Amino acid sequence: MSITEPVGAWFHASGRDLPWRRPGFTAWGTLVSEFMLQQTPVARVIPRLEAWLERWPTPADLAAAPVADAVRAWDRLGYPRRALNLHAAAVAITERHGGVVPSDVAELLALPGVGDYTARAVAAFAYGHRHPVVDVNTRRVIARAVHGRGEPGPAHKRDLADMAALLPADPAAARLTNVAMMELGALVCTARNPRCDACPIAGRCAWRAAGRPAFAGVRAPVQKRFEGSDRQVRGLIMRELRASDLPVASAELAAVWADDAQRERALAGLLADGLAVGDAALGYTLPTG
Repeated sequence: MSITEPVGAWFHASGRDLPWRRPGFTAWGTLVSEFMLQQTPVARVIPRLEAWLERWPTPADLAAAPVADAVRAWDRLGYPRRALNLHAAAVAITERHGGVVPSDVAELLALPGVGDYTARAVAAFAYGHRHPVVDVNTRRVIARAVHGRGEPGPAHKRDLADMAALLPADPAAARLTNVAMMELGALVCTARNPRCDACPIAGRCAWRAAGRPAFAGVRAPVQKRFEGSDRQVRGLIMRELRASDLPVASAELAAVWADDAQRERALAGLLADGLAVGDAALGYTLPTG
């Protein structure tokens, strides 16, 4: 028996009730959720997603809003450039696709801020198309259950081929397999303390059969510490800009971080990314386009 059948049965019994998994959830909602879930925990995404879709239930609604409103509504989800990209994607969907989120992977990839994972996720989860969808949780399950490795290592195109080989031919069953494998990695086959006693495929897991050997391959790069980083300073500056409807003076920004060189570097990055506009003479604001 393939590992997909027991994983699917486990998901039906133990999978979380998340908004984007409920019947009738829109393709636009799926796209927004995928943008928000990039490097952000589910618990933080859910309330922001619900507020966002209440305010902008369609791509056209967001496209008609000022981009500064999108950045403010993004609030503290992190990586605010995602808000700019999501607004730009809404504009593109409205102008190129009549306000309907496309179902084709190539057309989704042509949208601002949409990468291979997001394009496949929307096509598979919103439209039921048969595509392998691989996130870090899926990769970990495959690495352990199929290849007998404790960790997946850096992302590789082989991961898609591995997942494609596991997918049932039926599109609905393939969709279930995609989401169930992700959920298993998120809840049971976790990175640090996998709960093999609760795993529906423990008896078929190559890593467990080998005695759970330590990982000896190349590890994915570890994200740099947030405290004291340029990311933290960027976030503090963005907080000031979101809180003001008027240009924020350089002297006001000086109060958010004492290291002048780091603060100026962070501000320059925000200006280059289009998340802030202005200059030292006139002050700085969120983008107005």
